[in-house]
Amino acid sequence: MAFSADELRVLRRALAVALHPAPLQDEDVRDALRLADSVDEAVREAGRLRAFLLDDLARYREALPGSLSGYLELLQDALAAGYDPAADDLAALRALRRNPAAAALLARCQILAERSVRARLARVSQATATPLAAAPRARLLALPGGRAAADEPKPRPPVPTERPVPKPSEVFPPRRRPVPPPPPEERVAG
Repeated sequence: MAFSADELRVLRRALAVALHPAPLQDEDVRDALRLADSVDEAVREAGRLRAFLLDDLARYREALPGSLSGYLELLQDALAAGYDPAADDLAALRALRRNPAAAALLARCQILAERSVRARLARVSQATATPLAAAPRARLLALPGGRAAADEPKPRPPVPTERPVPKPSEVFPPRRRPVPPPPPEERVAG
């Protein structure tokens, strides 16, 4: 992300105020809010661009081997933008390793994928180890109903009464057969 000269001036003033708090003029506040909006929009645009790039990469990967050159170019762009190669990328590159460019990219992707897995494992092991070591032992406090309540007789829990199991005919009453309509001679009586 690149800042213009005006944006750098606003950023420098905001940093100076952050280091040495002082009252701000209304114009400085408006400039800082405009800069924050611009940065937020740039971040959103970068997210949209990354999503588009990854969707495009998936489309090219699905169209392999016919889209080999486009796929390799898009994958290199994605890797340059910080993309960690997925299992699908590694599988596609393994299938295409007869191509020298694909073989070179496969070697690079395997290294990046291994680093990514190691970093995730390190974060997981660090996250699980940290709470155990850092958690101080809490002091237990007496709550009402403690020892004194233990000396009092405890009420007995109510004994549940056994209910008889219903018969299927009670749960599902038998169907009543419909009464057939009277014959036509009886209907015409009258």
